[in-house]
Amino acid sequence: MVKAFVFGKFLPFHKGHEAMINFALTKCDFLTVLICCSDKEKIPATTRQAWIENTFEGIENIEIKSYNYLESELPNTSVSSQEVSKVWSEKFMRFFPDYQLVITSEEYGNYVASFMGITHLAFDIPKQLFPVSATAVRQDLMTNWKFLPDSVKPDFAIKVVILGTESTGKSTLSEQLAEYFNGSLVKEVGREIIADSKSFEFEDLLIVASEHAKQIDKAVIGANPLVIIDTDIHITKSYSHFIFNRELEIDDKIYHTNKANLYLYLNKDVEYVQDGTRLSENDRNQLDISHRTTLLKHQIEFIEITGNWEERFEKAVQIINKLLMGLKRK
Repeated sequence: MVKAFVFGKFLPFHKGHEAMINFALTKCDFLTVLICCSDKEKIPATTRQAWIENTFEGIENIEIKSYNYLESELPNTSVSSQEVSKVWSEKFMRFFPDYQLVITSEEYGNYVASFMGITHLAFDIPKQLFPVSATAVRQDLMTNWKFLPDSVKPDFAIKVVILGTESTGKSTLSEQLAEYFNGSLVKEVGREIIADSKSFEFEDLLIVASEHAKQIDKAVIGANPLVIIDTDIHITKSYSHFIFNRELEIDDKIYHTNKANLYLYLNKDVEYVQDGTRLSENDRNQLDISHRTTLLKHQIEFIEITGNWEERFEKAVQIINKLLMGLKRK
């Protein structure tokens, strides 16, 4: 039986890695993918392992393993170096004593194979098939988003939530921002499930929470990393307290799905419009207090947006651009 291994940081795992692993599977009977995770790296090995396992789910002749190491003991570099390759090859010989092949997309694969006395199969070293690297993804997510598998995208999506009480223009601003940035839009599903804010059941809020999370899960694997979300789970919990004086119990998965990079809160300093389905203006104002109290309780920091409709849009664009620039510099 021919056994082979692939190794790397997979920080993040991208379609070039995926193609290399698919290539490796055609060259052996059994493949091990080894994730090398340094103690200085922020994304844990468990997350990276889940990315690859989800991508290759159902394939039996592959195993995904991780190795956590200390940078004080092992070199953390992707540079092709005989010295570095020799150190790592000693580890690999312990992990894979009976393997015949190592498959990489880097020149250092030749060094590793030589030290181990096995064969190196190179895959697309010039990066012509998939002109991307993990470094490029981290430095410019917007440009390289198309190179991320769906299993990875949820952990890198940039989520912006638009909050506020009723009749503050959340839906309109969300649509404008999604169109301006060519991002994905998650609409407020509560308006579809609860047609009238003055008449609904407590259980309706549980449906809203679940359906809204499902829409976010769909949006984060879209064609653009930026996702604009109209309201979130904290607003649903606020309604629960305000209308029913009850705590809305939400599971951790829904909370994780709702977690965002940025929260914009629309002030109620605009004209109140009653469309027949909304709370009275006085109740709307009390709901505003409830929303703010709920956000404070859950330690959600937000940026308040004031002014007329045009000013709100311009301020929101400036803030989101600042967020995107900050992420690009990381």
